[in-house]
Amino acid sequence: MSSNGNKIELPASIVVRDLAQKIEKSPIDLIKKLMTNGVMATINQAVDYDTAAIVVAEYGFEAVPEVVEEEVKEEAGEVPLWRQMIAGEDKTHLKARPPVVTILGHVDHGKTSLLDAIRSTEVAAGEAGGITQHIGAYQIEMKGRLITFLDTPGHAAFTQMRARGAQGADIVVLVVAADDGVMPQTREAIAHAKAARVPILVALNKVDKPNANPDRVKQQLAELELVPDDWGGSTMVVPVSAKMKQGIDDLLEGILLVADSNDIKANPNGKVIGTVIEAELDKSKGVIATLLVQNGTLESGDVVVAGIAHGKLRAITDFKGKPVKKAGPSTPVAVMGLSDVPSAGDLFEVVESDKEARAIVGERQETLKSQAQSRKKLSLEDLFSKVQTGEAKELNLIVKADVQGSLDPINTELNKLGQGEIGLKVLHAETGNIGNNDVMLAAASKAIIVGFNVQADVDARRMAEKEGVDIRLYEIIYRMTEDIEKALMGMLEPDFVEKTLGKATVLQVFTASKFGRVAGCRVTEGELRRGAKVRLYRNSDIVYEGDLSSLRHEKEDVKEIRQGFECGVGFKNFSDIQPGDSLVCYVLE
Repeated sequence: MSSNGNKIELPASIVVRDLAQKIEKSPIDLIKKLMTNGVMATINQAVDYDTAAIVVAEYGFEAVPEVVEEEVKEEAGEVPLWRQMIAGEDKTHLKARPPVVTILGHVDHGKTSLLDAIRSTEVAAGEAGGITQHIGAYQIEMKGRLITFLDTPGHAAFTQMRARGAQGADIVVLVVAADDGVMPQTREAIAHAKAARVPILVALNKVDKPNANPDRVKQQLAELELVPDDWGGSTMVVPVSAKMKQGIDDLLEGILLVADSNDIKANPNGKVIGTVIEAELDKSKGVIATLLVQNGTLESGDVVVAGIAHGKLRAITDFKGKPVKKAGPSTPVAVMGLSDVPSAGDLFEVVESDKEARAIVGERQETLKSQAQSRKKLSLEDLFSKVQTGEAKELNLIVKADVQGSLDPINTELNKLGQGEIGLKVLHAETGNIGNNDVMLAAASKAIIVGFNVQADVDARRMAEKEGVDIRLYEIIYRMTEDIEKALMGMLEPDFVEKTLGKATVLQVFTASKFGRVAGCRVTEGELRRGAKVRLYRNSDIVYEGDLSSLRHEKEDVKEIRQGFECGVGFKNFSDIQPGDSLVCYVLE
């Protein structure tokens, strides 16, 4: 990064601390400037190019887009992902395959409308019954050749999904509205495509609008090193109108031209590898995953490993829901038979046997476990100790509430709490349930999510567990503020969860000089453990609750007794034991 005179080069996004260093200003001063511009950002948060440009302009700097070519080269290597996948294949066996295309761009610039226009063109061309199911990908035919489209979401909150879409694709179609021009998410999409070494074709959408200004958009693209072909550059810019269904055929022809110049190939008889596009758990059918085959031919009955999921494929269907026995390169298919739900973006491969699949998954799970253990989770319980050791200076919160009427008083109360030694910052406050976007923001900002009268989506809970994000749900406002106040003061007690270890039945009672009255038991479930907690039941009444003080098997003192074995159990300061009593052994975690 460099600055020249009053001009300053800025990347697509930059962390506030780095921006402050770059313009040689105080980070606190910069954060205040951002706040006056309506942007709430901490010192470690990133802001997009447009926001940074506005702020640096107030300090007398003129922002220009940073050249990222060297950065891209270092990050992504010299070859796109699919070329790496076929690196080991014999070149004489490689054959041309349909190009895989993903459509990226800024929100509201018409990505979904364009995909719908492409789909409806295909249906109108005589496709019986149309498309009957959504599997996140589909194929269309143009001049006797197939093109595969990945139907990936394009909103900024799904940055990871967009990155996956670009990585799984051979060509990126960048949708830019002719009336709106290049926006922050357009820059993000370009950065992803460049990092993946994927060629970019621009669909200049909404050209039918009276305020469309194609030349201004082309100028903006040229500044981002996407020089239009009619300006002597190498980027194809195709004017389209998704709404009026104009220019769709030109766009598809452009995709085929770009594909021809990039020599997109695979070995249909080689090793079967590809990418998971999306996956879900269906109540009646089990795990259904959409796989994009990128090399080899996937067949029904193959044993597949995808991330930490594996299984023998029971059924394969194409994007229309029609059963197929096999799928070659660039074909998207929905499959059934995996043991678990893989993550979007996971690579999959076919292995020889179920035994080999289990071994691979076992290794991956161990790796993930060790990574999860090393990841530090900032919870309310350990916040104060982190503050004392200098690890945390403030508590970042993301607040979700059921209605706006609840959100306002919560924010007011929280702002009162943030006056003390430890700062409290509400990064984001919104109505609605806690979703993946909230968890992603919390993970990136080391924030804690608090919810009032809302729920956390299943996917969000799973992601929170994986990312080490603490989610707290409340139904009473003062309980929420009380917990946070206690955390700021270092008084919050950890939550304990009861975990049952085992159950036993008392067969007879005898007296031992050393231990007093002892219960002769048989373990009926799990195990009994010395030093654990125990609850003694007579019928349905609890007659004792306390520590399990002694545990003997025959004449030996033991630490634990498993299911099926008999033992002698002694209770601390308690002797009213009767045959027929039952006991539950548990620990608090």
